[in-house]
Amino acid sequence: MINTALTELLGIEHPLLAAPMAGVAGGALAAAVSGAGGFGLIGGGYGDRNWLAEQTATLDCSRLGIGFITWRLAEEPALLDVALAAKPRAILLSFGDVQPFAAKIRASDALFIAQVQTLGAACAARDAGADIIVAQGTEAGGHGGARATLPLVPAVVDAVAPLPVVAAGGIADGRGLAAALMLGASGVMMGTRFYCSAESLAPAAAKARAVAGSGDHTIRTSVFDVLREYDWPAAYNLRTLANTMTARFGTRLDELHADAAAQAAKFNAAVANGDYDIAAVIAGEALDLVGDVPGAAEIVRQIIREATACLANPTHFTVIT
Repeated sequence: MINTALTELLGIEHPLLAAPMAGVAGGALAAAVSGAGGFGLIGGGYGDRNWLAEQTATLDCSRLGIGFITWRLAEEPALLDVALAAKPRAILLSFGDVQPFAAKIRASDALFIAQVQTLGAACAARDAGADIIVAQGTEAGGHGGARATLPLVPAVVDAVAPLPVVAAGGIADGRGLAAALMLGASGVMMGTRFYCSAESLAPAAAKARAVAGSGDHTIRTSVFDVLREYDWPAAYNLRTLANTMTARFGTRLDELHADAAAQAAKFNAAVANGDYDIAAVIAGEALDLVGDVPGAAEIVRQIIREATACLANPTHFTVIT
């Protein structure tokens, strides 16, 4: 076991969180991670009230969290009430101003986790009363900002102390967890590694494409936001595997907007048919470290084994005093 301020606050065995990936992190994945001693988060995503109610209906959410895209939650704030009614251990907000929701979360029994992409946002989340800060680097799959994980995490740790900080972005094995702890983080949050898990709601063909991919094949782009008709703020774009759509429109968004209806129809058909030369596989730079699709509980166990070995008995260096 690796005991940190994060494990103590959340009441978990291992300082490992599974990211609330929209459309991918359902109740089964969150429950499997929490059942293995980590902390799973259900992805509230773009605001499907019925889906969220379905995912939480049969679960003991006191051991789970629920995450929201903050700017989307602002368009349908009643979703927060749906989430809080499930009595989760924590609510996570990311990508937008958390202040309007902070008081309601803090008045509940849920802990308040804020994911941030800049030092300024970390300080704003601290001032809004967040209990835990997730510092997300641009290496992460899905939406993110421009700061890299390695320099962002210790800067956030220093700025918001004594709040626990969770590192996210480019971490998919025990070495990453060990490194994050050395940076001052109290744990890590992983998305891409759990995208490629048995309980992930990602289609099997998408998981296979991700396992076969590499961080070299990922890019940051807004192409798929246009195709899915999501009005993301300009500060955030999407890390995804490159494909024919990103090659064609990655630097020609004006052309894509001009032909959005036809291209969206083509994209939706590809999603339905599992054609990932056109549809999106949303994953991060850590794909090089992902080579299989095991159960989420085995992922947790493996990462903790690796991190413990790195910290207790490093094999590639010695410290001479």
